[in-house]
Amino acid sequence: MTIDTLRFATAGSVDDGKSTLVGRLLHDSKSVLADQLEAVERASASRGQDTPDLALLTDGLRAEREQGITIDVAYRYFATPRRRFVLADTPGHVQYTRNMVTGASTAELTVILVDARNGVVEQTRRHAAIAALLRVPHVVLAVNKMDLVDYQETVFAAIAEEFTAYATGLGIPQITAIPVSALAGDNVVERSRTMDWYGGPTVLEHLETVAVGNRPDEGPARLPVQYVIRPRTGRHRDYRGYAGQIVRGVVRVGDPVTVLPEGRTSTVEALDLLGATVDTAWAPQSVTVRLRDDLDVSRGDLIAPAGSAPVVTRKVAAVACHVADRPLVVGQRVLLRHTTRTVKAVVDAIPSRLTLADLSQHADPGQLAANDIGRVLVRTAEPIALDPYAESRRTGSFLLIDPVDGATLTACMADGIGASPPSMKEGASSRVR
Repeated sequence: MTIDTLRFATAGSVDDGKSTLVGRLLHDSKSVLADQLEAVERASASRGQDTPDLALLTDGLRAEREQGITIDVAYRYFATPRRRFVLADTPGHVQYTRNMVTGASTAELTVILVDARNGVVEQTRRHAAIAALLRVPHVVLAVNKMDLVDYQETVFAAIAEEFTAYATGLGIPQITAIPVSALAGDNVVERSRTMDWYGGPTVLEHLETVAVGNRPDEGPARLPVQYVIRPRTGRHRDYRGYAGQIVRGVVRVGDPVTVLPEGRTSTVEALDLLGATVDTAWAPQSVTVRLRDDLDVSRGDLIAPAGSAPVVTRKVAAVACHVADRPLVVGQRVLLRHTTRTVKAVVDAIPSRLTLADLSQHADPGQLAANDIGRVLVRTAEPIALDPYAESRRTGSFLLIDPVDGATLTACMADGIGASPPSMKEGASSRVR
């Protein structure tokens, strides 16, 4: 039986217990090495704690342990007999919301924690909005610290109802609410004896059984060219190959392809993979493609099937998560990085900014500040080939970068190619799509 892999991320407000939940998940699923556990026990004892602080399994930075918060995205890899997991534990402080964009950008599931005493707060809404924008197909609401509200079903039910209504308005298709106590281990790996009123799965049971999304080798092939291989001397001096990672679909010898943005066509003559010649390659393999015709292909070009190539444009509308401390303003000159291609661009317009409280749109804000979510219209100096983000997360996303210092400014998800953004109406109807 083939064991598949689930990539998931955790998010929540400060002190909601994300790191403790992750530590409990690793500990109770027997995914912690003995020396790691001993190190945590020593660190906990030095603080005067009687029991191991499982949050220390993920809070690896010294500053994180001193402050008791998560700052960086902590990646952990573990497995059970049913599935392998890649976990991204993302920060909860509003200052580090940008890190959630990084952690959840490749996730198929996001676990959003809520403190049972506080309920749904603004940061909860922000994390749900980011999950919706990144089109994470599954969201788990973990109502944590149920032990501090006497395990009351009514408290859990009220929080689950409020969050589900909000997340459904964002367009999140699958929402699962689970009452937990990460500190005590209730409903994380082992089923809680104190919450017999809950009949759903534990967190681990849900992670093991949730349907994994579309395979990356499905859909039209996309191969961004990263490097042109052309030896100048020796017996291979006539060799010309285009190396890169297939980010979507399958490439076969004999396939007619188009090289974008120029639009010239050719046929796949050969595929080289790990030093051997193969007939077929698929995402996410890294390969070298040899074409039948001698075309001018360079880094940043995109190889795609001749019959289903993406749109080539110089004007893109996108949903944006602004991650820099300095604001993004209309008229600002930036660099746009899409897969392996980087071009000069200008921010033509910022049509709207999302108000998290009621999902309404603030029209023409003029700028996006740190952690703001809104829409942008970008015009590029050179054409780019990209898909709508709804069709491909890899080839439908791009970054806006400061051309002066190379800092990442904004993470964008294309939803309008070669046209203005979808029209926005005030009120509840103008929701993230």
